[in-house]
Amino acid sequence: MRQTTAEARKSAEAELLANGKGTCCAQNLSDAQDEIITAVYLFATRRVYPVDNPSGAEAIALSAVGGYGRGTLAPGSDIDLLFILPYKQTPRGEQVTEYILYLLWDLGQKVGHAVRSVDESIRMARADMTVRTATLEARFLTGDKALFDQLVRRFETEIMPKTGPEFIAAKMAERDERHKVMGNTRYVVEPNIKDGKGGCADVNTLFWIGKYFYQVKTSHELVGKGVLSNGEYRLFSRAEDFLWAVRCHLHFLTGRAEEKLTFDVQPELAHRMGYAQRSGMLGVERFMKRYFSVAKDVGDLTRIICASLEFNHAKDMDPVGRVLAPFRSGKSKIKGESDFVLDTGRLNIAAPDVFEKTRSI
Repeated sequence: MRQTTAEARKSAEAELLANGKGTCCAQNLSDAQDEIITAVYLFATRRVYPVDNPSGAEAIALSAVGGYGRGTLAPGSDIDLLFILPYKQTPRGEQVTEYILYLLWDLGQKVGHAVRSVDESIRMARADMTVRTATLEARFLTGDKALFDQLVRRFETEIMPKTGPEFIAAKMAERDERHKVMGNTRYVVEPNIKDGKGGCADVNTLFWIGKYFYQVKTSHELVGKGVLSNGEYRLFSRAEDFLWAVRCHLHFLTGRAEEKLTFDVQPELAHRMGYAQRSGMLGVERFMKRYFSVAKDVGDLTRIICASLEFNHAKDMDPVGRVLAPFRSGKSKIKGESDFVLDTGRLNIAAPDVFEKTRSI
């Protein structure tokens, strides 16, 4: 297992250095981890604690949650697992769970876990926003697929409907608090690639909002929902890929889950990502310029999605509005102005032909 893990990481790093594709690197690391966890589960259930005719109460579904649930994994990221049970824990279920976790810990992996029945998962998701987010991102790994499908079906029918505004308001509040802790600006000399403004966590927030409110599985589906244009989706993909490339390079370079782009690592990161000196600019200067440009793009995408929520769902979005913008439904006139109005808290044109009529002015 150690050899397999080391070879997978070495291969992922070599491919990242060769093609610079960050999202692909994160997916390769996640795929390798899937294989390892599946092998451990099969060994635990078939060789260490075998049962000829397991009862329904002994069923276990093992799923990935968190960033791992999205099918991406940075070299130093935690591996978050959810053990799903049909009812309460059984002695064999406890043995299998402990064996899997101890083996992964012995491999030196940072594993976070939760063990819950379907009923417990739904009850906790209803009351706890962290559990709700984890359940939203759950991805089946191995075990009883029907049990996992039952959890997803109940979550999508019992929790998600009519709670979109509440979820979005909570996620945006979390984002604002995270930005406040990090300095509330994307233009810092040593930015945090994960939690800083315009970083990976902000991209995740956009994905959570889209997946929860619009009930999509991938970010590309937001185009079909009218939230993003094709150009904006390409901007989203490029920003996500760049941030994943920086984060994976940073973890490989430092050998740990380092998230801060400190002065001492910026030149080496620039070199690894192919930013050479050009047009009077050092490679590290070109790299950081690109980083800040991407962070700005993430902020722009956030505003686009929030505006879509405000305008397209104004009646249903009052709780969200308090976080996204101080809007009010309907239009109101501006004193002394006939061409523009206030529309749900934003400046808008009063009629579709405003610019056509004033073209000659």
